[in-house]
Amino acid sequence: MTDSPADTGAESPQEKADRIAEARRKRRANQTVRNLIGSLVASLAIVLFLVLVVVRPEPTPLSIDYLAAAAEAEASLGTTVIAPIVPPTWNANRAELAGSGGIDEWTIGFITANNTFLGLVQGFTDEQSWLQDALRDPGEGESVLIAGVEWQRYDRRGVESAGLREIALVTSTADSTVVLYGTASDADLEVLAFAVAAELPAAD
Repeated sequence: MTDSPADTGAESPQEKADRIAEARRKRRANQTVRNLIGSLVASLAIVLFLVLVVVRPEPTPLSIDYLAAAAEAEASLGTTVIAPIVPPTWNANRAELAGSGGIDEWTIGFITANNTFLGLVQGFTDEQSWLQDALRDPGEGESVLIAGVEWQRYDRRGVESAGLREIALVTSTADSTVVLYGTASDADLEVLAFAVAAELPAAD
């Protein structure tokens, strides 16, 4: 008696066809998943490339025409205000005539080439209380000579309460007190001091 395919465990033609069809279906399904993942990875790579590599323009820094503002301040006050000529790599981000406690104040803010800050405040007074307030009680200073002008120098680097007034130089004119202050280097502060000295009225 001859054994049937079922008896011998042999695969029938139909079973073989079904097995091959199922294997092909699984391969197509796996290939579709791989293609989908590949497309997703490629899309993410393109987005990451655009974010990291494409150069976006830097925002234009605020720039104030402080010389024009100085002319307006002088017309308002009827007296000269200090408007130093600073390096072209510096940028003025503030220039205004204001007041505090009834005292007129002319103020300029500069951003240096090193992206640090220096400010000039000219208070039309000789009151020590105004100076103490302008520098947030700086303590004792030391006398220094820069560009032929005598200044009081204050150094409060490392003092948490100093804020933007880490270093300062102070001098006086006949009708005002001039304060230079900021977070810049000693060298940049001296550059500003030289520029201011060139603008100071000659002593009688």
